[in-house]
Amino acid sequence: MHYLTEQLWFPNTSEATVDGLLAIGGDLSVERLLLAYNSGIFPWFEDDQPILWWSPDPRMVLFPKKFKVSKSLRKTLNSEKFKITFNQNFAEVIKKCATAPRKGQAGTWITEEMQRAYIALHKAGNAVSVEVWDKDKLVGGLYGVDLPQKKVFCGESMFSLVSDASKVAFYHLAEDIKNKNYKFIDCQIYNTHLESLGAEEIEREAFLVMLK
Repeated sequence: MHYLTEQLWFPNTSEATVDGLLAIGGDLSVERLLLAYNSGIFPWFEDDQPILWWSPDPRMVLFPKKFKVSKSLRKTLNSEKFKITFNQNFAEVIKKCATAPRKGQAGTWITEEMQRAYIALHKAGNAVSVEVWDKDKLVGGLYGVDLPQKKVFCGESMFSLVSDASKVAFYHLAEDIKNKNYKFIDCQIYNTHLESLGAEEIEREAFLVMLK
């Protein structure tokens, strides 16, 4: 296992453990986060842990043309119930992602340290939020890291306070990056909700080839 210091580097992703853990330590500076995402690596840890860096195999991705719109979601989209914005309230989106209750989870990995780091990344122009509004109330959204030179968006987290709100945010993100000819959304690790929306697992090596 590699322990990072102030030096700005990461080991080769092939050195990750079976579950994807690659390195421990370092910091969450804008420079290190950008190096990580451009290398297929992301941080994921809880309050009582050091900074942990991951590059799992397989990797969960969504190719924008494969986004699945269910009949119920299509009905919601056609109703124009929600207003959609980009980058209008990044700080509130990440805060709600951190505090929204999730089935089977007692806490959150989006610690205050993580929130500060991604807000700094957003201010530097490298992190994006999508907001879903019901009138003037923020009811859903997501945030992630944008890699325009690589044509890749790295999704981090989303939240929903009303039915379908996070799915609507994800749909509009997928449409936006499809219009920009992006390759895919990096969804990091498998979960059934993302699979239901069209995300799929690919080998890490294939992911890295497309990323680079």
